[in-house]
Amino acid sequence: MPLLDIRNVSKSFGGVAANVDISFDVAEGEILGLLGPNGAGKTSLFNAIAGEVTPDQGEIRLAGQRISGRGPVACAEAGIARTFQVVRSFDSMSVRENVMVAAFARTRGTRAAMQAADEVIEFCGLTAKADSLAHLLSPAEKRRLEVARALATKPRLLLLDEMLTGLTPTEAQGGVQLVRDVQASGVTIVMVEHVMEVVLPLVSRAVVLNLGQVLTIGTPAEIVAHPEVIRAYLGDRYAAH
Repeated sequence: MPLLDIRNVSKSFGGVAANVDISFDVAEGEILGLLGPNGAGKTSLFNAIAGEVTPDQGEIRLAGQRISGRGPVACAEAGIARTFQVVRSFDSMSVRENVMVAAFARTRGTRAAMQAADEVIEFCGLTAKADSLAHLLSPAEKRRLEVARALATKPRLLLLDEMLTGLTPTEAQGGVQLVRDVQASGVTIVMVEHVMEVVLPLVSRAVVLNLGQVLTIGTPAEIVAHPEVIRAYLGDRYAAH
């Protein structure tokens, strides 16, 4: 049984079809890429998986349990966490306090939440910034804070929304290593990303969306060789390879 199972999911907003009959699954321990041009429906699908919107049709299951339509709190309790394309930290709070807020999802005690937060902060390479206010972090550090806060909820499934976007090549490579470390810790990952050269070596498979529909599903090698993917998203430079 897959960890995440998406079956025939459709969602429209004001008559505009954001997702149309989308189906795929994600194996436990897998890193799966969710790719496509702007407006392809990636964020809408992320929102449905995280419980922020309810699909008009179809269903989403986590470890066999239906989660679609249950809301974000129930989805978080079931083991889903996410980051956001636009960082949503509490800027007037420290890094530790930001992560403690998420840790309280699994513990009630302040001391236990602080210990859990410090462990995640160390895992994400932010120990030196634990007492810094969130708004003072660099863009790369803010991305790591997003991941740390998500991990503090102890998820089974982590949704990463463009966590490598806007980073320097060196910072992006550090982000890649963090993703691998998260996977090695036993967390399954679905990631939206536009930096193809970075994300394709990371994922075992990718789902490519276009105009709200699944264009194709395959390995990185299959994706970059697919004529419709090249035409709709990747561009001629991939066709040349």
